[in-house]
Order: sequence, then C-alpha cells, then structure tokens
Amino acid sequence: MKLFFASDIHGCAESTRRTLAAFEKSGADHFILLGDVLNHGPRNALPAGYAPIDVADLLNEYATQITAVRGNCDSDVDQMLLSFPMMADYNLVLLPSGRRLFLTHGHLYNAEKHPPLRDGDVVVSGHTHLPVAEKQGNIYAFNPGSVTIPRGEHQASYGMLEENTLKVVTFEGEVICSVELAE
Repeated sequence: MKLFFASDIHGCAESTRRTLAAFEKSGADHFILLGDVLNHGPRNALPAGYAPIDVADLLNEYATQITAVRGNCDSDVDQMLLSFPMMADYNLVLLPSGRRLFLTHGHLYNAEKHPPLRDGDVVVSGHTHLPVAEKQGNIYAFNPGSVTIPRGEHQASYGMLEENTLKVVTFEGEVICSVELAE
C-alpha cells in the first residue's frame, strides 16, 4: 500500500495542482490531507495564487481517495465547500502490518502530545511546515512539510509511505528526510 501525504495548502490553487499531479504520478492508493486546506490563516502571508474555491473544486475531484483532518485554519464554512469530511481533529489509519498512523494537523496533537500509542505507531502531522521523518523513543514522527508555505531553508514538499519507508520529498524529487519503519 502506498500513501501520499500533504499539508498546509492554505488556499493556493497552484500548489494544489502541483500536489495533485505528484499524487497521480506517485501511484499512491490514498491521499492523506493534514489540514489547513482553504485558508491562509492570520499569521501567514497571502500565498500567490490564493483561490480557495478553486482549491476546493480541485480536491473534490479526488474526494473518494482523500482522508483528511482539520487544521487550525480550517472552519465549518470550509467544510461546506468540500465533498470529503475534514473536520475531525484526528484520524487513525491501520496499516496491513497492524501499525497505526495517528493523523492530526499538529496544533492540538503532535509527536510530543498525543493519546497513548503502541510501540512502532506513527504520529503524522503538519502545522509546523517543517519536514520530519524520525524515530522518537518508541514511536515515529512524520511531517511532510508544507506544499505552499515551507519554513526554514526547506522547499515545498509532500510525504510518501512506500515499502515500509516514510519519506519527505520535494516537487523536484529530492528526498529531504526518511525513516524506515522497523518490522
């Protein structure tokens, strides 16, 4: 099973098109959307190509493939534009191996603050706009960065889970960081 992860679109239609093209090219089975979908938020500059209605229309074409969680910039009004549910603060994905992915945006739960998890489970979050793929104690932390507003010295990026490896990838194909999930 291949999973594709994206976070922090912040209403940018251009980033959404680029992200959906990368999803298509990846051959992933599912698209995991980690929040901050339509709005730029009060602390972020308005991104070039800001067009929340266009973003909703583009994503709605993939509604059957998307699993989403709510970000701190997402609201009930945003949900009215989307054909897939995205107002849950977290979601759980059970992998065929029995490992769980705890999906969350990162503003309420994250790798440091989460419900009880089993050894080897993964906290998957966005919010910080910083890529992370690492083992932290008995669990894994994974953040695909931001497709629109990357922070630090990083480029816009997305995440993949493929063959038991989590990796953060730029749109140019460079792997920023990765971690292999122990069996």
